[in-house]
Amino acid sequence: MADAAREVWITGLGLVSCLGEGPDAHWQRLAAGEPGADTTSFAPWVVHPLVPLALDTQIPKKGDQRQMEPWQRTGTYAAGLALESAGVKGDKELLGRMDMIVAAGGGERDYAADGAILAGLRNAADPGAYLNERLMSDLRPTLFLAQLSNLLAGNISVVHGVTGSSRTFMGEEGAGIEAARTALSRIKAGQSDIALVGGSQNGERKDLLMLFEFGGFALKDAFEAVWNRDAAPGFALASLGAFLVLEARDHAEKRGAKPLAKLSAVVSDQVRRTAPGAIESSLGALWDRLPPVDPARAVVLSGAAGTAPATAEEKAVLAARGLPVRATGTFVGHSLEPQFVVNLALATVALGHGKLFPPCDPTGFEAPFEGALGQVVVTGVGHWRGEGLALVEAVG
Repeated sequence: MADAAREVWITGLGLVSCLGEGPDAHWQRLAAGEPGADTTSFAPWVVHPLVPLALDTQIPKKGDQRQMEPWQRTGTYAAGLALESAGVKGDKELLGRMDMIVAAGGGERDYAADGAILAGLRNAADPGAYLNERLMSDLRPTLFLAQLSNLLAGNISVVHGVTGSSRTFMGEEGAGIEAARTALSRIKAGQSDIALVGGSQNGERKDLLMLFEFGGFALKDAFEAVWNRDAAPGFALASLGAFLVLEARDHAEKRGAKPLAKLSAVVSDQVRRTAPGAIESSLGALWDRLPPVDPARAVVLSGAAGTAPATAEEKAVLAARGLPVRATGTFVGHSLEPQFVVNLALATVALGHGKLFPPCDPTGFEAPFEGALGQVVVTGVGHWRGEGLALVEAVG
């Protein structure tokens, strides 16, 4: 079967977050045990803000920058870094047949328009008519278009010339899992040779913080490591962008590209979480679908958000498997749609160094690992739905 025989390499990596830009900056902060949480800018909520970016280096036209919202600029920037890393930036022939799969949420609110409408609504003689009138006059067509999730893929096409097939997935954490799974499956099946996969989020948004506060999901008042949030569960929203270039081994070798790592498997599920243990059962079945994992050289990079009960159930599964674990959300926060790709990228960074970064967990759940790193199991458990696992391996 072509699906079983075709090896898929990660040949490009673009990553920006609160820890910095690129693999080296991220490794330095991970190795030093320095999370990037901000507890004051959006108090009482905790966020992980994006570092400043020199946008001109990846989005040279000011007009392009102006018409994008922050999450689109972040994603387009990270995509440019990934293409640069893979050595394909500016290669019109290759970019013209490169597939693109993006995980994205909706666009950002116009706070001024929202505030004005809500203020006027209180005293309106006919609230329904007033609301319709203001929505028709205050919301510009360009503002509406900027909310479309596939605008990130469109901007990447315009700025970087990636013009093969394009897909955009929505659906919070599950979107990122499915984006990676679909890209991998298409390349393994011979339907694609090279693909750009990833996403971005602007977590420094009052509307998102309000939304997740209403659901009881937002971390607030004090920052704690992911495994130390039992008393006050929640996730810290993150601003970040992550893209990977996935490529068939034979295609990469033909153009002389070197692998950063091998993406061996991505498996996904979405169970009804109506009874305790549903997540544990799902992750157990998914783990059995992965290729063999060598406990002497394998670790887990967990995408646990810190929410209840999802994080507790994931922790139980990981404890039973016995591999050293690191929760990346402690360092970079939680970004929903792109979170799974972020963790694939961080797994690739660790494999490039051949070792795991130290624990950052006062509970002691994260055990030291001094061995030579060869495999990373990446987990993605949505804060309220969607489960997935991946296996990323060293090449050679």
